[in-house]
This record gives sequence, C-alpha cells and structure tokens, in this order.
Amino acid sequence: MSIRKLTIMALLVAIAIAGSTFVSIPTGIARAYPVQHAINVIGAIMLGPVPTVIIAFVTAIIRIFIGTGSLLAIPGSVIGAVCAALAYKNSHKMWLAGIGEIIGTGILASLIAVPYAQLLMGTSVAALFFMPAFLTSSTIGAILGVVVASSLQKTVLIKHFKSSLYE
Repeated sequence: MSIRKLTIMALLVAIAIAGSTFVSIPTGIARAYPVQHAINVIGAIMLGPVPTVIIAFVTAIIRIFIGTGSLLAIPGSVIGAVCAALAYKNSHKMWLAGIGEIIGTGILASLIAVPYAQLLMGTSVAALFFMPAFLTSSTIGAILGVVVASSLQKTVLIKHFKSSLYE
C-alpha cells in the first residue's frame, strides 16, 4: 500500500472516531453511529474492499477501547464495509455501495450480532432484536456517505488521486 492510501485510511479512521464521539442516536439497547457507516461507504468508493475493511476494523477496535462502541462495533462495521466495498467494486455505482452498507450492517450484521452478543457479551436476545438499531444507523450513514462521496468525486483532488487509490 502506498503512503498516500495509508494516509487517507488514517484520516478516515480519525473522522469515524471523532464522529462517534459527537454524533450518536439512541435506538434502544444500542446507539446508532452513522458516521462509521458513512466512512464505510466513502472508503468503499475511494479505496476498495481491503482498505475499507481495515478502516472499519481499526475504527471499531479504537471505539471499543475509548468507550464509544461496544463489541457489536466489530460485526456492525466490518460486515457493512465488506458489502459496501464489494457492491461498489462490482458495479461502480455509488448508490449500490450505500445499499451494500445497509444490507451488510442493517440485515446481515444485525443477525450475526445475536449469537455474537450471546457468546462474547453474555446477552441473550431474539433474532431481530438488533435490526432496528443497525438499520437506522446504517441507512442514515449510507445516505450521508453517498452524498459526501459524490461531492468528493467532483473535486480536483479526488479526480487526481482516484486512479492510484482504487487498485
């Protein structure tokens, strides 16, 4: 990976962490952190699958350590990042990166969170318990991510770096 790509990855991690400090929405047992999902979509569009998953994982780990995320931050962000990045990689349509984030986090990760929470957190809940919170967070974040990414696509900076970033 190039220094340029690593720098952008670090910047996106910092934005996601700062965003989780200031922007959260209470949704029952969990809190919605839409900035993380927006960063997943932006990373998917700008950088591709592997860097986006690394960004999501590093962000989740740091959020857990600083107390702005629970263990659910890992499946909640990484699965969405994978789906968003693969959707964009295969289609080159920004809106499909957003849909990938919603499906990955809002549906798949919310279902995986049930046994994950039981195993690692000692919480026993019904199969669809996490889905409303995960869907809310990922939908808001995906929309924000697509809007920001489409704005970034119009800048000279991203046009200049795009070919070297997405490999």
